[in-house]
Amino acid sequence: MTIEPRIRDELHTLRDQVRHFQGGMVASVDGMVIAHDLPDIEPDGLAALTAAAIGVAKRLTEATGQGAFEETLTRGADGYIAAYSAGRRAVLTAVASPHTNVGRLHLQARRAAERIGALVDSAPRP
Repeated sequence: MTIEPRIRDELHTLRDQVRHFQGGMVASVDGMVIAHDLPDIEPDGLAALTAAAIGVAKRLTEATGQGAFEETLTRGADGYIAAYSAGRRAVLTAVASPHTNVGRLHLQARRAAERIGALVDSAPRP
């Protein structure tokens, strides 16, 4: 049984919980798409960019003695892109408008990332 439908359900739930949430994606830490809910964004490119950004963020937290990577937030003129560690093998990327309540985004996305991480980590490796 594939975990993709269950992860897609988590992404849909996140969309319902966070106003101005534009879409989400779960990818492996090496940049392979597992599931997405991104109507206007090409998921393969976003997965690759997220993997690169996470690589830099991991080095940054290690170099400064801040421990293991957990999350990162990028704010652009037209909204936010947040990436959350989802277990050992995946990352949740969330895209939201500038009107999003970032505190609510963090609260709900952290919870979703924990549930998604459990799903991915317990699934057999392909």
